[in-house]
Amino acid sequence: MTKILLSFLVAFLIGIAVAPFVIWFLKKEKAKQTILHYVEAHAAKQGTPTMGGVIFLFAAAASCAFFLRGGTRLALVSLAVTFAYALLGFFDDFVKVKLKQNLGLRPWQKIVFQLLVASMVSVFVYLSSDVGTAVELPFFHRSINLSWGIIPLTIFVFLACTNSVNLTDGLDGLASITSLICLLFFGVLIFLQNGIFAGSEMFSLVLFTAATCGGLLAFLCFNAYPAKIFMGDTGSMALGAIVACVGIFSRNSLFIPLFGVVFVASAVSVLLQVAYYKKTKKRIFLMAPLHHHFEKRGVHETKIVSLYAIITTMIGAFVLLFEFI
Repeated sequence: MTKILLSFLVAFLIGIAVAPFVIWFLKKEKAKQTILHYVEAHAAKQGTPTMGGVIFLFAAAASCAFFLRGGTRLALVSLAVTFAYALLGFFDDFVKVKLKQNLGLRPWQKIVFQLLVASMVSVFVYLSSDVGTAVELPFFHRSINLSWGIIPLTIFVFLACTNSVNLTDGLDGLASITSLICLLFFGVLIFLQNGIFAGSEMFSLVLFTAATCGGLLAFLCFNAYPAKIFMGDTGSMALGAIVACVGIFSRNSLFIPLFGVVFVASAVSVLLQVAYYKKTKKRIFLMAPLHHHFEKRGVHETKIVSLYAIITTMIGAFVLLFEFI
C-alpha cells in the first residue's frame, strides 16, 4: 500500500515540476490550440498551448520506472498501449497545430490505427494467463467466460474509451478530473477484489493506475479553469487507452460504463445528435457533446465540470458500495 501511495505522490511531484517547462516549450514552439468557429464561447482560449498530455504521461511513466518491480507485465503492456495511442493523438495534434489543418487526421486514419492497436491487445488478452477470457459481472460476485468473445469485446472497449474520452475533452479540466476519479475508483475496486500483495500483476496494475492519477492531479493544477494548457488528443487518446487497459486487464471491463458514465454521456449524445439530424435535419441538443449543450443553455463551464465530477464520484461510490456490501 505504501508503494502505491508513493507512486501517486512521486508522479504528482514530477508533474508539478515539469509542467511549467512543458508550457514554456509549447509556447515557444507555437503549439497552440485553434478554437473552431462553432465553439464561440471559447474564443478567448485561442492560442492556449496544447499537447499538454505529455505532462501526466511523463510523470506516470517516470513514477512507474521508480516503483515497478516484479510481476510487471500488465503494467508495462498498459504503458506501451498508452503511448501508442498518445502517439496517434500527437500526430493528430501536429497536423492541427503545425500543418494548420483544424480537423487533424482524417477519421478513417484514426480508426484504422485504433483498430490495429486494439486488435493486438485483444490477442494478448486472449492468450494471457494474467488476464484470460473471463470478465467480472458487476454486483453478482461472479465472472463469465467469454472464450473468443473477449477479442471483439476488447476491441470495442478500446474504440469506445479512446473516442468517448476524446469527446469529453471539451472544457477546462473536464476530461482530466473525470478520468482521475474514474481511475481512482478502478484502483480501489481492483485492490479490494484481489487482496493485492507486492510483486503481483494486479499490484503493478494498481501502481500504474495510482501513478497516472498522480500525474493527472498535477496536470489538473494547470488545466483547471482558466486552463494554462490543454491536454490535446495526445492526452485524451492516451487517457481513453488507460481506462480501457485498467478495465480490461483487471477483468472489470463491464465496470467502465459505470465509473465512466460521463464518457458514455458524451458519446451517446453525439451518436443521437448525428443520427437524428441525418433523419430529420433537426437537432436533439443545442450542441453535442452534451457538455456543450449545457454551455449553450447558459451554464458556466466551471459548474458543468463540477457537476460532472460530482456525478462521477457519486456513481462510483454507489458502485463500490453495492459491489462490496
